[in-house]
Amino acid sequence: MVTSRHEAAHRIFQERPALLAPTFRLLGVHLPEESSVEVLTPDATELKPIERRLDSVLRLTPCDGGTPTMLAIEAQGRPDGDKAASWAYYLAFLKAKNKCPALLVIVCQDKETAEWAMGPFHLGPDDWQSLTVRPLVLGPGNVPMIIDPEEAAADLPMATFAAITHGKNPDATAILKALAHALGRADDESLTYYSELLESGLGPTPNRQTWRALMKNGSYFPGRGTLVEETFLKGEASGEAKGKASGVAEGQAKAVLAILRLRDIPLTDAQHSRIMECRDLDLLACWVERAMTVTRTDELWDGADETEAGNPTPAQQPNGHNHPLHTGEHA
Repeated sequence: MVTSRHEAAHRIFQERPALLAPTFRLLGVHLPEESSVEVLTPDATELKPIERRLDSVLRLTPCDGGTPTMLAIEAQGRPDGDKAASWAYYLAFLKAKNKCPALLVIVCQDKETAEWAMGPFHLGPDDWQSLTVRPLVLGPGNVPMIIDPEEAAADLPMATFAAITHGKNPDATAILKALAHALGRADDESLTYYSELLESGLGPTPNRQTWRALMKNGSYFPGRGTLVEETFLKGEASGEAKGKASGVAEGQAKAVLAILRLRDIPLTDAQHSRIMECRDLDLLACWVERAMTVTRTDELWDGADETEAGNPTPAQQPNGHNHPLHTGEHA
């Protein structure tokens, strides 16, 4: 089952591609200094009715026109003997479909799983193993523990990713405190995004409770059961019930827009108005979830009631979105 902790471990690469360069340096793999990063659909299903879906798929294209590289990023919570065949399929699929090299990166939060994920995994009979899968692995063994607030402030994506990766470490309090101090000096958007992404990424661990005690801010991820969401949904104790409901709806609408903005998904004035004017909390919650994975704004309401009052059908938007990647760039 996909959990918020699982999702946070790989989605940060989609939304903060500046993280790619420093993490790949940890793996000893060189990425081009100047590149654009495109988030692609994770669907690897072909004509046969077998659904295959990766966690994150990125295409890294050098700005000098060199050969692109496909990156398949998977979050893995435990050893799983069936994964090697799936990973081999993903790499072959990405290579065949895109006609360029493909790399598989596995993100783990515990040492045992990370050591297992390194493989190599040999596929085929013992006397002729025709296929070998060698993933790149990011885990507690090679992701640094960032305990210096200045170092954390200099690279918020890396500091947050490190905190997620070491989330099961009973001695992670120093990491969380360093990041909390760094976020205390960050802009409001970074403060909100990274603090709640980390809370989701920590999952049901003691360190999540430590983080909840450190941070109080607005919410970008409604529906995840985080401290800031709980505080926000309660509203002001002295407010009227109608005002509270309206405030919650407005907050969720702003969350949808914030996620789209962070993921560089364009939207028209009509689409902006449709989102902000909606007061259906169930519908808004659905849009928040979809905003994390769509490639066009109009995909938010696929399958929704297009006759919703006051909500015109949105215009089509371009596919995909690109991010510049520069070594040392920080969000």
